[in-house]
Amino acid sequence: MKHIIFAAALAAASMSAAHADINGLYNTGIGASGSQDSHYSLLAASSDTPISNILPYITDSGYPVGTWVPNSGDSKWITPTSNQAQSFDASADGIYTYTLTFNLSGYNPATAWFSGRLASDNTVQVLLNSHNIGSANSYGNWTTFGASSGFISGLNTLQFVVTNEALSGGNPTGLRVEFRESNVTAVPEAETYAMLLSGLALMGVVARRRRSK
Repeated sequence: MKHIIFAAALAAASMSAAHADINGLYNTGIGASGSQDSHYSLLAASSDTPISNILPYITDSGYPVGTWVPNSGDSKWITPTSNQAQSFDASADGIYTYTLTFNLSGYNPATAWFSGRLASDNTVQVLLNSHNIGSANSYGNWTTFGASSGFISGLNTLQFVVTNEALSGGNPTGLRVEFRESNVTAVPEAETYAMLLSGLALMGVVARRRRSK
């Protein structure tokens, strides 16, 4: 009996403590400079430059980085093409959507949250499952963002929609994202519930027997 009660207590503890970071929240620019960032997909609607690649490129420390928030070991800027200094959108604004997906299967989406910071050239709107959760309009400073609701079971989608404002020259564009903290609670497996219920039932039987003596 002691073993069953102990197992039930252990099951209860595991149900209350099964917290984890959210897998799949990748900072931008994880990888070698000059390579493509496979964690993010790119949908580019440049006003003057055809862009066929579906993955953005990771920058090095050259221009415009430095004017932009400098790269670090935690994250780097990503850009639409391998030429990070390329000028875009001479006569009309361009729209560049960077998409990151993560999966919450096996977790309770109502308990999920994350916080982070980002920068963009020029402006960015952040969408979680099509709902706006933040924005930024600076490439020289960080802007904080995050979410504590709006998550769903299974696949979740984060979109960073960057608008590059029209300029006749010297008009690069890029995105920088760093996730600082995140957490989500696992959904207990059926066996855990069964163990807990069995232990509680047994403790109830023991309590009734003691009262009847």
